[in-house]
Amino acid sequence: MSDIKDIKLAPSGHDKINWVASYMPILNTIKEDFIKNQPFKGLKISMSIHLEAKTAYLATVLKAGGAEVWVTGCNPLSTQDDVAAALVDMGFEVNAWRGVSNEQYEEHLKKTLSLCPNLMIDDGGDLTHLIHGECRDYAKDLIGGCEETTTGIHRLFARQRAGLLDYPMIDVNDADCKHLFDNRYGTGQSTLDGIMNSTNLIIAGKTVVIAGYGWCGKGMAMRAKGMGAIVVVTEIDPIKALEATMDGFTVMPMDEAAKIGDLFVTLTGCKDVIRREHLEVMKDGALLSNSGHFDVEIDKIALSDMAVEEWQRKPNIRGYRMPDGRILNLLAEGRLVNLAAGNGHPAEIMDMSFAIQAKGLEYLAKNRGKLENKVYAVPAEIDREVAEIKLRANGIKIDYLSDEQKAYLAAAE
Repeated sequence: MSDIKDIKLAPSGHDKINWVASYMPILNTIKEDFIKNQPFKGLKISMSIHLEAKTAYLATVLKAGGAEVWVTGCNPLSTQDDVAAALVDMGFEVNAWRGVSNEQYEEHLKKTLSLCPNLMIDDGGDLTHLIHGECRDYAKDLIGGCEETTTGIHRLFARQRAGLLDYPMIDVNDADCKHLFDNRYGTGQSTLDGIMNSTNLIIAGKTVVIAGYGWCGKGMAMRAKGMGAIVVVTEIDPIKALEATMDGFTVMPMDEAAKIGDLFVTLTGCKDVIRREHLEVMKDGALLSNSGHFDVEIDKIALSDMAVEEWQRKPNIRGYRMPDGRILNLLAEGRLVNLAAGNGHPAEIMDMSFAIQAKGLEYLAKNRGKLENKVYAVPAEIDREVAEIKLRANGIKIDYLSDEQKAYLAAAE
């Protein structure tokens, strides 16, 4: 039996799902194919995702392909309760609501795995962690799964290096149609949406410190610059630091950036990116936000220990008064600001990422018993298929090689 906030919220959730479905042509195309070919007939799928309208529509596409689908969240603050209610209203098993405790969150994950899935979609690696541990008994029929986050992929490769990965997993995060668009264009826009939705403050003229210059950091820097911010990048990788410099951004250590930043955004996937020594030198009124998967990039424990007073200033903003009178502002409890304080990535972007997810699961189902227990890249033909559908949906045509050109390039190789 589902465990959600309130089934009466379903009408609003249906409206949200119907809205995004109108702007997800790739998933619509895949859904038509799944209805016809039923690639998941008789299979069970467990999903741990940021439960909002776009992920809900992905669940309906998988169900259209014949699967029984159970859904839970992947972050205590990113579930939209009306969307969860709408899925239950459509016949899905859903265990999630916004604001769950850490204990409730884990119970929801375990309940979702009790389906004994054949396939999994994971976001951050929590399902994978549990099914390799105390929920191992639920893995008796598991074929494999897909992971779509940088954090989750790091956890998978760590498990693979240790020889502790028991099932094949698809690395959706590093597919071209995911990281080149979702991480770059999606994260930049949705992170700023969440920040502006929470603060109602201007970006232009502010010094925005961006920790990390991977694809997510690149997208955030590009968007902040476009809105008139003075962008500072912090990095640990010399190549990425050089790239940020040549992209026109100032690069410096966090020790220095902490003194001048107005708005801080962490996008690294690592812990303790902003620490006590940084908090001690920040400006009065500094805004602290995170778009990494877990709430460990900003040291919330140090922030609370240092404060002589802390209080909820407004929804999604908590104030911390320092002994010298400065106030530091933490957005969305240090969790994913784009989802905890916003609606996540735009529908047109997630259409591409979720198409990769859907086709990745289909690939696993078709190759059941043929794959090793390791992390697989998304097959190039799936990336290409998704891109071609997107181009057609946008009315864009491209050139194609002639037979003579193909022969020339083959000979040149």
